Amino acid sequence: MQSTIREARLKPEFSDLYPGVQPGVWLPATVMGQQLLLWHLTAAAMPRGERLMSEEHFDFRGGQKRVGSWINMRTRLADS
Repeated sequence: MQSTIREARLKPEFSDLYPGVQPGVWLPATVMGQQLLLWHLTAAAMPRGERLMSEEHFDFRGGQKRVGSWINMRTRLADS
């Protein structure tokens, strides 16, 4: 059964890029995003890439599949 909560974890090989984020630990993606946003704001550091959590640096799981009118709907400016 798939969780309805989207989760993210930092890949260990990128841990040096995200101080304060423990690699390999699954957290709700919203919590992880809040931690990263706060770190970027307080450290005056710019996120790498177009998104706060790069798919290269993080693993993701869970969340709900989109159905009906949500199919093919862009939710981020960078989505094509």
